[in-house]
Amino acid sequence: MMNNDSLKTISGVLSGAERILLFPHINMDGDALGSAAALCHVLRRMGREAFVLLEDKIPDNLAFLDRGYCTFDADRIGEPDLCVCVDCGDAGRFPKRREAFMRGKTTMCIDHHATSDPFCRYNLIDPGACATGELIYKVICAMGQEIDRETGEALFAAITTDSGNFQYSNTTKETHEIVASLYDSGLDANGVSVKIYETVRLEKLKIRARVLENITLYGGGRLCIGFVTQEMLKETGALMEETEGVVAELRSIDGVQIAVFIKEEEERLCKVSLRAKSVGDVAEIAAAFNGGGHKKAAGCTLHCTLREAEEKMRAAALENLERYDK
Repeated sequence: MMNNDSLKTISGVLSGAERILLFPHINMDGDALGSAAALCHVLRRMGREAFVLLEDKIPDNLAFLDRGYCTFDADRIGEPDLCVCVDCGDAGRFPKRREAFMRGKTTMCIDHHATSDPFCRYNLIDPGACATGELIYKVICAMGQEIDRETGEALFAAITTDSGNFQYSNTTKETHEIVASLYDSGLDANGVSVKIYETVRLEKLKIRARVLENITLYGGGRLCIGFVTQEMLKETGALMEETEGVVAELRSIDGVQIAVFIKEEEERLCKVSLRAKSVGDVAEIAAAFNGGGHKKAAGCTLHCTLREAEEKMRAAALENLERYDK
């Protein structure tokens, strides 16, 4: 745990604010939206004016988490008493909302990424937490608030997605203990899991198949690089957000230690997701390109062509593997 404010301080600041805006990161995943939704619900239940401010579309399989919490209107509540970035420790992770975030009378960060540097007035950053959802759970308990079913299901969505459905190495005994306690709220874990993992458009399967058709292995099969282009999306009718999770499939290939998935957002704008199995540190790779994340899961943005991005990632990942082999 890095130098943080205490749970008592964090919960006290949240309890004392009347108007709160929550900021999940762009390309939100289950942890970002689930954590924000859970906290927003609890704050509203306490009589606070709270919203989750977005700048991009919610993925279809996570849409059930928004029960009137989310808005695209940065002026929805005027001047917030408190702005909280959730599951992100850098204003670059919500670029179009940065100005709105800085308008808050005070700021707070609740995150679990090792590459997060405290930049807010109040910070709760724990790289040892499996998901930001675990930290939100602790904050809600510190506020003395009940975990009801809606809160429990949002937190379950946060934790199950960031733990790879409890398969990833970041899953701990505490992860399971927190989730076990959520069942007391009436949590329907199967119902939430079906919405997250089994609500798939045919177009999503088509784009995943196209990605897998075009992967390349390097370093004796220990590095796998895949990509998606705008042309591939047009041909399949898929949406870019429907490629989320593909990088985990690349990592699952026998022998692969590092997986790289490159998304061509524009002609010279590529977003890169990196995953490591048991060898390598992808947070180091991402950090070299001004990105961040965890040792086993990280990402970065490159302002170059897809082919240039492939070459940069190939060289950096092979160097990382070689270094960690020693």
